[in-house]
Amino acid sequence: MTRSIIKAAEWTLGAETGDGAPQAIYSAVCMACGVEAPASDNDPAPVEVWALKHTGLNPGHRQYKAMVETYWRVAPAEGNLYRESDGSHDR
Repeated sequence: MTRSIIKAAEWTLGAETGDGAPQAIYSAVCMACGVEAPASDNDPAPVEVWALKHTGLNPGHRQYKAMVETYWRVAPAEGNLYRESDGSHDR
């Protein structure tokens, strides 16, 4: 996980790692017909298999728009007064 600290702002930006938060959600849309793959949490393989099967059933459908959603959290950095009050330094 990469974290950036903006010193003047005293906040950090990083991946959301709270309970239930996925690392990523993967999906794809066929550019020929607009059909969308079922979304998959944390694993792109089901979407990749869907695209291959979709092309197998529709040989002219060979282009897909792949989408990946990720989630971020902004937390108080070291020295920020909010750090002690919100408990985010434990994450």
